[in-house]
Amino acid sequence: MPRGNVLKIISGNAHPEFARKICDYLGVPLADVKTFKFSDGETGVRFGESVRGADVFIVQPTCTPANERIMNLLIIADAVKRASAHYVNAVIPYFGYARQDRKAKPREPITAKLVANLLTHGGVGRVITADLHTGQLQGFFDIPVDHLTAMNLFADYFKEFLADELKAGKVVVVSPDAGGVARARKFAMKLDVEIAIVDKRRSHDVANESKVIDIVGNIEGRTAILVDDIIDTAGTICHAADGLMERGCERVFACATHAVLSGNAMENIEKSAIERLIFSDTIPLTEEQKNDKVLQLSIAPAFAEAIKRVHSEEPISMMFE
Repeated sequence: MPRGNVLKIISGNAHPEFARKICDYLGVPLADVKTFKFSDGETGVRFGESVRGADVFIVQPTCTPANERIMNLLIIADAVKRASAHYVNAVIPYFGYARQDRKAKPREPITAKLVANLLTHGGVGRVITADLHTGQLQGFFDIPVDHLTAMNLFADYFKEFLADELKAGKVVVVSPDAGGVARARKFAMKLDVEIAIVDKRRSHDVANESKVIDIVGNIEGRTAILVDDIIDTAGTICHAADGLMERGCERVFACATHAVLSGNAMENIEKSAIERLIFSDTIPLTEEQKNDKVLQLSIAPAFAEAIKRVHSEEPISMMFE
């Protein structure tokens, strides 16, 4: 069955601005869908237009409050499916619960798989997301998953912002932990620079706490770019930045796709050696999170291009060639 002729972009309640940027890129209006709360706190949605026969894309990062965002997405997907849309696609710039992808201790859930199942059984036929915590998460879904990345966006930024340092061979890309080495290596290849790795020890008793033990790689007198997928409390990235400066780096920058920024993250960032921290806009920043150290670049055009290609049945792989 061919995809529906009419393209509809629907925004959930998490990031309407992101959905509007996608619509501006594609030259289509945002669908008339409103989210509301019943008096007992239950979520409801109301459609102001038909989606019958349409190729529908629901834009909804499942950021904090994650449970509310997921329910909003599922309710919209159910409504769209029951309204006879041809295809129901979930555009999830940030996929919440992605870090709960295995049993680290006995009797723990694998919540990432549970959420994947909920989306599939809730009527979603395809997912478009960015920089999952681990690429293997795509296998948790029994439907197609298009996995975009913000690394190209960051690479273009640093090629211009650090042009002189790159030309002089003074830049090094740094992974804040061993688990991010593959990501750092791919990013380093885009900038044609070397990589280094922060050897850290994470506390098994307290979440989001770690200590820098050593740095593997040549960082002396260089400008370091720390690269990660998610920054939550910012403890790991800030400790890594301070460790790099203590061991001879001249400047430290950082970039990460998803600005979760919970707890005392902004305080940690302000006190750290990080000169500038670059995020994509998969998660909206609050007013308190906007300051001179934090810069947000939009990945919405990449999502819009992916949506256009899915809708027209063109290969998304062409975007990365």
